[in-house]
Amino acid sequence: MKEKILQFMKEEAYKPLTLEELVSTFELKGKEIVQFQNILEEMEKEGEIIKTRSNRYGVPERMNLVVGLIQGHPKGYAFLIPINPDLDDVYISSTDLNGAMHNDKVVVRLHKGGFIGKKEGEVIRILNRANTTVVGTFVKSRNFAFVVPEDKRIAQDIFVSKGDFSGAENNDVVVVEITRWPEPRRNPEGRVIQRLGNKNAPGIDILAIMAKHKLPMEFPKSVLEELKDVPEIVREQDLKNRRDFRKLPIVTIDGEDAKDLDDAVYVKKGDNGNYHLSVHIADVSYYVQPNTEIDKEAYSRGTSVYLVDRVIPMLPEKLSNGICSLNPKVDRLTLSLVMEIDPTGKVVEYDIVPGVIKTVERMTYTAVNKILVDNDHETSERYKNLIPMFREMHELMEILNKRRMRRGAIDFDFPEAKVELDNEGKPVRIVPRERSVAEKIIEEFMLVANETVAEHIARMELPFIYRIHEKPALEKINSLNEFIFNFGYHLKGSADNIHSKAIQELLKKIKGKKEERIISTVALRSMKQAKYSSENLGHFGLAAQYYTHFTSPIRRYPDLIVHRILRWLITGQLTEKRIKNLSKNMPIYALHTSTQERKAEEAERETLDLKKVEYMERHLGEVFQGIISSVTNFGIFVELDNTVEGLVHISNMVDDYYHFNEKTYSLIGELTRKTYRLGDKVKVKVVKVNKEEKNIDFILISP
Repeated sequence: MKEKILQFMKEEAYKPLTLEELVSTFELKGKEIVQFQNILEEMEKEGEIIKTRSNRYGVPERMNLVVGLIQGHPKGYAFLIPINPDLDDVYISSTDLNGAMHNDKVVVRLHKGGFIGKKEGEVIRILNRANTTVVGTFVKSRNFAFVVPEDKRIAQDIFVSKGDFSGAENNDVVVVEITRWPEPRRNPEGRVIQRLGNKNAPGIDILAIMAKHKLPMEFPKSVLEELKDVPEIVREQDLKNRRDFRKLPIVTIDGEDAKDLDDAVYVKKGDNGNYHLSVHIADVSYYVQPNTEIDKEAYSRGTSVYLVDRVIPMLPEKLSNGICSLNPKVDRLTLSLVMEIDPTGKVVEYDIVPGVIKTVERMTYTAVNKILVDNDHETSERYKNLIPMFREMHELMEILNKRRMRRGAIDFDFPEAKVELDNEGKPVRIVPRERSVAEKIIEEFMLVANETVAEHIARMELPFIYRIHEKPALEKINSLNEFIFNFGYHLKGSADNIHSKAIQELLKKIKGKKEERIISTVALRSMKQAKYSSENLGHFGLAAQYYTHFTSPIRRYPDLIVHRILRWLITGQLTEKRIKNLSKNMPIYALHTSTQERKAEEAERETLDLKKVEYMERHLGEVFQGIISSVTNFGIFVELDNTVEGLVHISNMVDDYYHFNEKTYSLIGELTRKTYRLGDKVKVKVVKVNKEEKNIDFILISP
């Protein structure tokens, strides 16, 4: 019905219509009218349609209106990011915000004759408030206080009257609840509901980021109560109807500090040259039943969050590090995918079964690399019985990787780093992280498992949650093509139906060349973000027709959904009623888990950036080699070898007047024609570090 209403209003209705006119158009009677009214109200709340003051309904785009999210700026103005991705962003001055704050969902009326491309407007309606609470620093006066928001995109301080201090002291980091929204020439008002601690105390900086992103700090009592019924060991009754894999030399391979071990693997090469790969995934769905308190909390969280100094788990420790984790040399329940893979990397046969395993070793990436790459004698001696299997794993990894590359999978290889902290949470080292052979083994095994499961369900046409990566937008591909033309490259094929192989071939051509970094960066920026979806739209980056997330149910809720569907399917419990419920709810699950994933990524990135900035405080005045990672009209961002990024502001580029060329991502000197482009190597000096803003200022050092 929603689709019918929207189609009619966009294509046929020549003016906004009353409820009566719409009811007549759709020939509704009795109860249908009440249901129709509810649908209209729902659509109005979402901003899909607009109700005018004269009680008429229309679509925003035909009424000179745009619906979207406010993206605030520290200087007070903002941009509207439209919900419709085909529309341009809209600039909104501070006087036209009309009480809207960062991240609010609003309706904006466009200025300048109502042409959308003009990009200026005024907020006329606030559909949804994003900031019911705000995290910030408490600045106290005698009879009142202000809370200065941690998120600088909330440009106004929050006024707090004396009776609402709740014991907060000057310079405390607090959570304040908004009690009165901002108005023209009037700040928002609020009351302190939580005091995190003095802003200079160890660990408060991370707690502030957690509170800002509304990340949970502990599990509710109802969840802890339910945990009492969770067993600590696998019992005899748990083994019913399970395949016993305990006699196989199954191993987990993870990082040294990993505690939630989701997956274990086993490989054996057969006499016919085919590889028998079994991927054993923790059977979380056995322990976490739908609609329990544990399940509701896991859904709410959506994912585990890996901050720079801690993990906020999706499931309580008794599950995530205990009975669900595939810990070494103890019985553990699994959902196991047993595959036979031929020498070309094709899965020729597979079976999905509930299982029980008992891993023989908890291997680390370091130990496996020492065996396969370094031929380390001591490590090889310790694990000598497993070495033949590790070599077969290596062989199979290379086969699977080559198969993916042949079909056009894209592999961006950007440097990553880990910040090591001392006991007080201060950064002591930034260590580059490289993808080792051992990590690639696990990566390829998990990829083939995810694809196999996705195809299995897709062919049965059951409701499912897919991991999708849509094709890049046409304008992004055209911009990329325009940019690489400057370097003598061109993407093969049609821009409006681009294949991932075209991007892959481009990355191969630039490998090892001066322009590699710059083109890889621009190519990556042309891609859409991967997300969860109830529709199987394929995975562009992996060049996969079918893809899902099956391999990490301890730390990702979509994987738990996948496990439940498989369990019900295997046990004959996937009833018509369940199928109907899944069909109805899957789009909601996909949207929620995608949103939670974005929130987790933002928080993870923010804590990492914070510690990088803190680390660079000790290096003020020092000179570093770096690479230009971004070019804007206000300067160039430079990434150092240790992955720290800082800004050379255009005002500090004093040897010439520089102008920004948007097409070539460059700043060009007016007189000297000196050019700074994305990917260029430069030398910079650290001149300023701002922990609150989480930014670093550099100046260029002449070669």
